[in-house]
Amino acid sequence: MTSTSVEPGHLGAAELENAQIRRKSKGVIELKDEHGRRRTIQVDELTEADRELAEKFGYNPVFKREFGYLATFSFAVSISGLFATVATTFVYPLTAGGASSAVWAWLISGAGCMCIAASVAELVSAYPTCGGLYYTVSRLAPPKWVASISWVTGWLNLLGQVAGVASSEYGSAQLLLAAVSMGSDFSYSPTTGTTVGVMAALTVFTGLINSLPTWWMEKLTRTYVIFHVLVLVTCMIALLAKTDNKHNATYVFTDKEGSSGWTPSGFAWLFGFLSVSWTMTDYDATAHITEEIEEPEVKAPFAIFWAMAFTYVAGFLFNIVLAFCMGDPASILASPMEQPVAQIFYNSLGKGGGIFYTVSAFMIIQFVCWSATQSLARTFFAFSRDRLVPGSRFWVKIEPRTGIPLLAVWISVFWCIALNLIALGSYTAILGVFNVCAICLDWSYCIPIACKLMFNKFEPGPWHMGKLSKAVNAYACLWTAFVSIIFLFPTIRPVTATNMNYAIAFLGAILIASMIYWYAGGRKWYTGPIVETNILEGDSANDSDEKMNKFDHEV
Repeated sequence: MTSTSVEPGHLGAAELENAQIRRKSKGVIELKDEHGRRRTIQVDELTEADRELAEKFGYNPVFKREFGYLATFSFAVSISGLFATVATTFVYPLTAGGASSAVWAWLISGAGCMCIAASVAELVSAYPTCGGLYYTVSRLAPPKWVASISWVTGWLNLLGQVAGVASSEYGSAQLLLAAVSMGSDFSYSPTTGTTVGVMAALTVFTGLINSLPTWWMEKLTRTYVIFHVLVLVTCMIALLAKTDNKHNATYVFTDKEGSSGWTPSGFAWLFGFLSVSWTMTDYDATAHITEEIEEPEVKAPFAIFWAMAFTYVAGFLFNIVLAFCMGDPASILASPMEQPVAQIFYNSLGKGGGIFYTVSAFMIIQFVCWSATQSLARTFFAFSRDRLVPGSRFWVKIEPRTGIPLLAVWISVFWCIALNLIALGSYTAILGVFNVCAICLDWSYCIPIACKLMFNKFEPGPWHMGKLSKAVNAYACLWTAFVSIIFLFPTIRPVTATNMNYAIAFLGAILIASMIYWYAGGRKWYTGPIVETNILEGDSANDSDEKMNKFDHEV
């Protein structure tokens, strides 16, 4: 019998010295379930992607691979939810710096976001596991730093995703109630309490959708991208055709009359970056379903990069159309629906057209929530598999009838509702959730990207940038550092308790809680991504048969 050392990414730093994979002459993989029971199967019984997951990354293949090219691309597009997320966040550039902020902030910030997306796609191609970029730290950082760096990366990513789903569900509730208000000829105005109640109901509905088998999620996702593109294109054509008093090009590309109260106004103009960063984020959501994708090392990075490229170009055009057709900014900002873009639809397209496109935006952002919750649940599963989160033994369980981590879905639902309850105390505070979502997620991407640059341990997958890689990676990190500072500033002056930016409080709470949990016990049991499989090449098949018989007896 021969022994071969495991690569550093397979085990935590404390286990590296003694880690070995046993090999015998017949290709066999020994799997371990969440109860610690082991079984063995022949390597050739697995698909190529599942074999690589077990052999190269040390994880049990437990999901069915239902996602092909179209479904994966559609999933990646659905995460941005362009039509709806721009409608939800258009208020930020409009308040910050007027029409020019909506247009040029998208072009500038979108370029930085594309660098992050390309960098993420490159890492996902090399390490396609549902742990996402959190897992890549174990392959990119020195062994002694793996546990601490992956701990911070994992918690930032997890809480950023919770904030992302929570803010999307809140925006979804706002759009639905805006349509109701429009239908009542504005005799009904939604309250914050009503919005929170509708948000909670929609989040529970999202949980029910995500309780379906992966096959159903794939079918739902596959149709989404077609619906989204049709809504986006027809809306832009309708707005340009039906708006009577459009602004001229000079106004659209040069107006910077924001209402933030900042002096000089040029600094406030930078707050327009938030709309872009909130829309073009969660790049690694597709990574979190790679264990459900056929040929994930190719299809996942393809979907991530081209979905973001579509969002970048189409979002730039959509913002230009909105700027041409929005009318008086002060008027739409004072809309009784509290939804400036829904008010633009109503003003330009009338009651029927306004309701149709507002409801369409609501449906699209619901797709965002469904996809993002699927990604979040898989993240809970992946992090629980490595014992990163409390209650890991619950969230790692796979429901046998549906093949999904059902408890991980519902813990995701719980935390998204709990976070949005902040709005009952302060509507302004909930806006900080939008900010902290972009900050946490982008930091969780740039930490592994920085490790790739600093430690030179990266082994590229099929999708990579070649000679451009380091330059794109470096710009992604620099851009993230720059916009993170911007997003922590208050967006309105003078600053009061009712209009301050609570993102810095949320970010501080996240980092402090993570550190407390680490020193309270996490550092004692968490050693980084773990091994669930052994690769066996046996000089006799008897060992395998004996192990299988033992496993069957235990079950």
